[in-house]
Amino acid sequence: MPELVFFSGTMDCGKSTLALQIEHNRSARGLQGMIFTRDDRAGVGKLSSRLGLVAEAVEVAEDLNFQQHLVRHLTAGGRTDYVIVDEAQFLSPEQVEQLARVVDELGIDVYAFGIATDFRTRLFPGSQRLMELADRLETLQVEALCWCGARATHNARTVGGRMVVEGAQVVVGDVGEPSGEVGYEVLCRRHHRRRLTAASARAGALSPDVLPVDEPSAAPPVPPGGKVSAPAPRAGSH
Repeated sequence: MPELVFFSGTMDCGKSTLALQIEHNRSARGLQGMIFTRDDRAGVGKLSSRLGLVAEAVEVAEDLNFQQHLVRHLTAGGRTDYVIVDEAQFLSPEQVEQLARVVDELGIDVYAFGIATDFRTRLFPGSQRLMELADRLETLQVEALCWCGARATHNARTVGGRMVVEGAQVVVGDVGEPSGEVGYEVLCRRHHRRRLTAASARAGALSPDVLPVDEPSAAPPVPPGGKVSAPAPRAGSH
């Protein structure tokens, strides 16, 4: 039976790489697919991974109707055995429902890839609807890591190098590659809650005032022979 499958994870966990791998595996078996994406790092109409792989894709506009697009393609004599949608978090709930109809009414497998939550730890509307409608939910097995080495579970946005938790939900950018002053970083929950990015952690490590501690008292000098003399009793002590 055809399926609507949602693959999700944080930024930098290999979603686009897996999408391209699925495309490669199925096309190598003689199947024909249609790829959709939006705001890819490689430009309009491209699906790319950080490993350097790139494939042609249909750019998803806000008014694109997936079902109508595929019906026109099939009616014109085209063939589509499966559909791949990258950056699916940017879809509207209505577009996700169209993908479900593509599966149910056209009998075509749909593989959607996206991040679940935004920089505020809130679900994207498209991701939420996919979780509600998908036949199968898959968490990416390649774990992105926080700067501390723990598993990264949250996406953080930085502006001018500082983490922010307010602003528009969609601002295009990539991990480690700031777009203007806006950048992104993946963090564990603990450091996302503390707004502690790799840059701020490095800055903190260089600052003598970040973790103030009491200076240890000076140790008494050790005389020859390695024995420390007991301090002389104070006047009035017993």
